Amino acid sequence: MLRQPAQAMLIDLDGVLRRWDPTVPAAVENSSRLEPGTLLSTAMSWELLRPAVAGEITDAEWMHLVATRLPLPEEEAKKVIAEWRQYRGEVDPEVLAFVREVRAAGRPVGLATNATDLLRGDLDQLGLTGEFDAVVSSYELKVHKPAPEFFERACAALNVEAPWVLFVDDDDRSVRGARAAKLPSLRWSGPENLPYLRKALALPA
Repeated sequence: MLRQPAQAMLIDLDGVLRRWDPTVPAAVENSSRLEPGTLLSTAMSWELLRPAVAGEITDAEWMHLVATRLPLPEEEAKKVIAEWRQYRGEVDPEVLAFVREVRAAGRPVGLATNATDLLRGDLDQLGLTGEFDAVVSSYELKVHKPAPEFFERACAALNVEAPWVLFVDDDDRSVRGARAAKLPSLRWSGPENLPYLRKALALPA
């Protein structure tokens, strides 16, 4: 627990505010005779993912690389990728309500995410545009979590110094990076973390 309440919050998108239904890629894999987990394991390979979230290649270029790694004919692989990527996830309503609660209490909230060039469109599609005081995208910064510069620039976007910015993420490396950058941080495991976050931000229980 912080000795004094945090003055602002940075929150991750995927795995915290946005949820992904695992049955969607599973259904695509089943219909295309791919081994379960192939799509995610291929796409999330750091060799392919890093350039996309570092702003070096577009999302479309990333997905092209993923398609070339699938054990399918080229045209079929492209169709599989297109079908899978039509699904853009779902907002966790409990987490969104908490973001609104934090902002209503006068604490600025920034979205801090490793993202591709699809982020802004996804926020529109998910109804999240305007829900944050700042959107900090690795694609736009050309630097990704857990790099110290990412957190420095994220705090600057909120105009709050790092020790007073509470960081919430479901990725261990990102949490460790934030702590190294002097941000008090929580490894998100689900809505059961919300009571702790309310206390850390001095919100009513």
